[in-house]
Amino acid sequence: MAVNNAVRAKQMLEARELSHAKKGIGWGILSGATWGLDGVILGIGTAMAPFTGGASLYAAPLAGAALHDGFAGFFLFFYNLFTGKWREYIRTLATKPGLIVCLAALFGGPIGMAGYVLGINMAGASYALPITAMYPAIGAIMAVFILKERISWRTWLGIVLCIAGAIIVGYAPPEGSSPYFHLGIVLSLLACLGWGMEGVLSTYGMDMVDPDIAIGIREAASFVVYFVAILPLAAGLPIFFAAFGAKSLWIVALAGFFGGLSYLAWYRALNMTGVGRAMTFNISYALWGVFFGWLITKTPVTPALLGGAVLIFCGTVLATTNPRELLNLRKR
Repeated sequence: MAVNNAVRAKQMLEARELSHAKKGIGWGILSGATWGLDGVILGIGTAMAPFTGGASLYAAPLAGAALHDGFAGFFLFFYNLFTGKWREYIRTLATKPGLIVCLAALFGGPIGMAGYVLGINMAGASYALPITAMYPAIGAIMAVFILKERISWRTWLGIVLCIAGAIIVGYAPPEGSSPYFHLGIVLSLLACLGWGMEGVLSTYGMDMVDPDIAIGIREAASFVVYFVAILPLAAGLPIFFAAFGAKSLWIVALAGFFGGLSYLAWYRALNMTGVGRAMTFNISYALWGVFFGWLITKTPVTPALLGGAVLIFCGTVLATTNPRELLNLRKR
């Protein structure tokens, strides 16, 4: 009788863990879909006044990036306020891990997010998003030098596929594209560097900080640096303030909402289904961006765009996890 009870209890525990992992996959898919949608909506907003016209090449997209991170931080703060975690902001900032999260935010925000928005502005969301999805592969290379990790043959193969996919996506600009298309591709690679470094630094900080608070601090710190340092240097403050009287503000705010939701879903997926699977579904935004670009802005899905995006997605999966482990939800 005791043996039967033990077997039944083990089966119930396994069923519960399996259900937990399946829900985590749902959160992972949501994180990828909302980030892909975020990029397309942000591209629409920053293509409207006051981000167009006489605005400089860099000032307007940077003002849009600052507003995006500001709105994302705003929504995340109210989420943490609603869940009763808001007091953790001050306590966390007084710790070393909290300061490391702020340092990671400098790479993920003013560097990563700036490259991301500039890439979207110049190359288009459907082309910039697949390029930026290579950031885990870039992070794997950085981890060799910073965290002294070793790269396996599978990871190297994934990195090669990512590079091949990036070349296919960025080689030939689509018809009617911006004259700065290739510069946009290069700046999208800058986003990879920023987000890759953010991931390496966060490996330490996030282990000792509540993920919801870490995300909120990340977005808030990014906005502060934009507003205090980046925008004054780029002459972007007039555009920033002018946006508050324009219709585009609501579109950028909507993008910020989806960006904040994507981060929340991403960290829930990490907790519920493991890093490998969560990462795989998160970087699916490379494909979601192509889909939403076609659906919302009618961006043509060329064979080169789709093929390159698929190569980047597959390469990043190989670089970050063992594909065979993705199929077994019972191993967490």
